[in-house]
Amino acid sequence: MARAQFQKGQKVWVECVGAWAHIEKVQPVWAKGFDEPVRVTYDVGLGRDFAGAELQLAVDDPAANDLNQWRLMRARNKWQSEDDCLHHPFPGSYPVVVTDSADWGGWRVPGAEYDRDPERIEFQARLIAATPRLLHLAEQLMVLVADSPEDAPPPVLALARQAREITEAVTRVPGEAPAAAA
Repeated sequence: MARAQFQKGQKVWVECVGAWAHIEKVQPVWAKGFDEPVRVTYDVGLGRDFAGAELQLAVDDPAANDLNQWRLMRARNKWQSEDDCLHHPFPGSYPVVVTDSADWGGWRVPGAEYDRDPERIEFQARLIAATPRLLHLAEQLMVLVADSPEDAPPPVLALARQAREITEAVTRVPGEAPAAAA
C-alpha cells in the first residue's frame, strides 16, 4: 500500500528534471479490493506525473537557505566626494544588496545610473533585499489556501493564484534557447 509523502502546494525538488516545483495535485491510484491506494503520483505542472521517489523536500534547497542572507549594505562612493553628491539620500555611499554571508555577491548599480535617479535606485535596493521575505509570504499564502480552498474567500483565492503565478515564474528553470534560424 502507498501513502502520500507530499501534500498539495508543497515545494519539491524534481531530481530527474533538475528543477523546483510545487505539488499541484496528489493523485492516488486505487485498485479494486484495496482500502488504500496502491500507488501515489504527483502532478507538479511539468508535463507528467512523478512518483514520490523522484521528488525531494524543499528543505534541501541550498539556494533557499541563502535567501536568509540577503541584506542591504552601503558602499563608499569612491568616484565622488560627499560634497559632489549632496542631492543623494545617503551622500558618499550607494546601496549594495549582498546575497552571501561573506558580504559580497549580489546586486550593485553603476555610479552613473545611481547619479541619474538615486531615490529610484534606493527603492530598488530595498525591494530586492526584501524579496526573499516576500517570496516566503507568497508561499505561505499558497499553502494556507491549498489546505482548505473551499474555506478561503474569493479574494484570498485570487491572491493565492497570483502568488502561484509569480513564484512559478521565479522558480521555473528556463528551457533551452530556441535554435537560430539557418
